[in-house]
Amino acid sequence: MRQKLLAKGLNYAVAPENNNALVNDYIVATEEACVGLSASDAAQLRAEVVGVLKSTNNAKPNLTKVEKKALRDLKKEESIMILPADKGKATVVLDKEEYEEKVTIMLNDDKTYEKLKNDPTARYKRKLISILTGWKKVNKITEREYWKLYPTAENTPRMYCTPKIHKAGTPLRPIVDYCGSIMYETSKELARILGPLVGQTQHHVKNSKDLADDLAEIMFEEGEEFISHDVVSLFTNTPIDKSLEIIRQRLIEDKTLSERTKLTVDDVMEVLEFALTTTYFSFRGQIYQQKFGTAMGSPVSPIVANLYMEWLEQEAIASAPLDIKPRLWKRYVDDVLEIVKKDTAEQLTTHINQIDKTDNIKFTFETEDNHQIPFLDTLIVKKQDGSIKLLHKLSVIRTLMDRKDKVITEDEDKIQEEIKIKEALKLCGYPEWAFKQTESKSKSQRKEQSETKSREW
Repeated sequence: MRQKLLAKGLNYAVAPENNNALVNDYIVATEEACVGLSASDAAQLRAEVVGVLKSTNNAKPNLTKVEKKALRDLKKEESIMILPADKGKATVVLDKEEYEEKVTIMLNDDKTYEKLKNDPTARYKRKLISILTGWKKVNKITEREYWKLYPTAENTPRMYCTPKIHKAGTPLRPIVDYCGSIMYETSKELARILGPLVGQTQHHVKNSKDLADDLAEIMFEEGEEFISHDVVSLFTNTPIDKSLEIIRQRLIEDKTLSERTKLTVDDVMEVLEFALTTTYFSFRGQIYQQKFGTAMGSPVSPIVANLYMEWLEQEAIASAPLDIKPRLWKRYVDDVLEIVKKDTAEQLTTHINQIDKTDNIKFTFETEDNHQIPFLDTLIVKKQDGSIKLLHKLSVIRTLMDRKDKVITEDEDKIQEEIKIKEALKLCGYPEWAFKQTESKSKSQRKEQSETKSREW
């Protein structure tokens, strides 16, 4: 029963037995939303929320009594950690002692982390308010924008780790939960301002559909092969100083910055540097400062890491000797797909590992196997005539459909969820035949299981 319960996933929302238990949460959220609104708008919002709360009936239970007991038992279990997998939607159960040991080893890396004696939240809050107040005084942000960015909450960011079950030894990826922290809204605003700078290169890949379009006209030449590179722990190894230098130059060259904000380049860089150099979090009651790299979990971190990688790949490709220079380089965040001359992967890896002068950004590589290589959610195949075809990983569809069948109880809701799944995957380039093939295989498996049970009976 525990396994069946966990199969619902960590995002499964258990219906509350009494809606009154959530009323205080709605009240607090409403009051936070009223900050910065005019008195009349705030009064109208409060009235609408009260109306909704009064007219709402208790939610229909979505767990059986047996499942509720299993959930209570899991909460009491102190020897395990229940966590989301680093990739995919899997739920992972880890031995708590093993988890704690791995986290302790990671946090003992004094090059990256440092223990703090005091919580710096109040000090950082005063600094942020000072910056925001200065902007408001000279009309660089409106009153409403000021209150949106104003740090009303003072939650200390907390750190947790997700297990990389797709890698040997199940290493952990640190995630800093910024929700409710003083820098959360400001980091989201920075991500909005800097986001359009990302992807302005020929090497950027948005998704598998974008990749398929890029590969459609490419033909392999004699003596070439696919390889892929992966950056080891990109976020925590991204050099802050160099990243700030790169981003400043990109902002200076950006002709559309004034369309997104009234802030100057210096204004953006001031608050970005503040955000990137004040990463701190708590773990098991101890507060740590992150001394190097960006924190995965901050809204602006993916933007910073991407912009640094765009600079690095341009440097790597431009300076690569001709005999190892890749003919194709396509990157999605920290994963790179390349076409190179055979037997040059190690030389190329050595070259690109020398680009980052802090010696922190390191790449590992894989070569094609039987003319195939996995990348994103596809399997890329080199055909005999030199052309390329992409096969979608049907396991992605199968996993989402299985989860839909296990989690959702009402048939009508299952139909709606299946429509949403198909729409989302089609936007990523999944063709209709992939869904039909997955459904056909699922029906065959269900029929086989049914016949097996009948024989056993």
